[in-house]
Amino acid sequence: MGGGGETVQRAVYSALKSAMAWRYLLVTATLLSGCKQVLVEASSWWSLAMNPIQIPEVYIIGAQPLCSQLAGLSQGQKKLCQLYRDHMQYIGEGAKTGIKECQHQFRHRRWNCSTVDNTSVFGRVMQIGSRETAFTYGISAAGVVHAISRACREGELATCGCSRAARPKDLPRDWLWGGCGDNVEYGYRFAKEFVDAREREKIYQKGTYDSARTFMNLHNNEAGRRMVYNLADVACKCHGVSGSCSLKTCWLQLADFRKVGDALKEKYDSATAMRLNGRGKLVQVNSRFNPPTTLDLVYVDQSPDYCVRNESTGSLGTQGRLCNKTSEGMDGCALMCCGRGYDQFKTVRTERCHCKFHWCCYVKCKKCTEVVDQFVCK
Repeated sequence: MGGGGETVQRAVYSALKSAMAWRYLLVTATLLSGCKQVLVEASSWWSLAMNPIQIPEVYIIGAQPLCSQLAGLSQGQKKLCQLYRDHMQYIGEGAKTGIKECQHQFRHRRWNCSTVDNTSVFGRVMQIGSRETAFTYGISAAGVVHAISRACREGELATCGCSRAARPKDLPRDWLWGGCGDNVEYGYRFAKEFVDAREREKIYQKGTYDSARTFMNLHNNEAGRRMVYNLADVACKCHGVSGSCSLKTCWLQLADFRKVGDALKEKYDSATAMRLNGRGKLVQVNSRFNPPTTLDLVYVDQSPDYCVRNESTGSLGTQGRLCNKTSEGMDGCALMCCGRGYDQFKTVRTERCHCKFHWCCYVKCKKCTEVVDQFVCK
């Protein structure tokens, strides 16, 4: 009887030990999976916008470039960083411009282009090939073209200068074509090389979801770049006695980035749903519509539910968002709060008022305060 009890104890001990081992393996696997997810999220050059480098010299310590230590760069992007160290500051500025414009365009939407506190910048929501992801890729690529083109004109980069664009054929003969234009040609080429490097390094099996995402990202990057390129226009300045416009000098100038953002937002609203066909190529889900052009945005996944917070999709939800009680649009409490209702509270707003011009030469204002009602989604 004692021997039998001892045998049972050994069996129980062995089972417990085995269960503990499996639990350990499970916890370890979970932690490793979490680490892998963090690495995926952190892998984005957009993080240059969150910690911008102000001076190129920061990239060098004893003539050794620090490009390999910058979070979010792929191997190809690190090599470009080493070759064009003075460009990195402006890539960061371009990414920041794109993020700010994204937040402006979506300020009244359930998804408002929010950033998160890590180097993924936008979090897991970018792992879904949605319309919102399409817009983000397009606007950030556009931001790099814009920033690099302007930096060339201002003489900040060693490998480029003023635009060398040909004289427009419709420019009046007596107008001069010169000045120092934004070098959008160089900005376009460099942004294509840098931004697309990550996608072109990836090698996925034909016909897989990952290959579809690569095609999608490359297409939307190009749409953003081309939008900046196509919206660049001729700007002119008058010369002459007493302000007369007897002579004009003209050059190529970038459009205001808000105009780029507005145009890409229109493309977002009319974005094309795509799928992989049997040959591993992206094709339209609905073939009755015209195929997308290089200026159009494309997506492969439906947007997640942005109404509620969801850790797996990266949705932050709309709880706590301000809404407009009187609006029937997306910023209205009915749509923004997804039917959950809203809370009302009063807040004090201070504004400048009763401003007067004093000779010479300044404006003096008073401060006015008023109590206003604000509405917040439950």
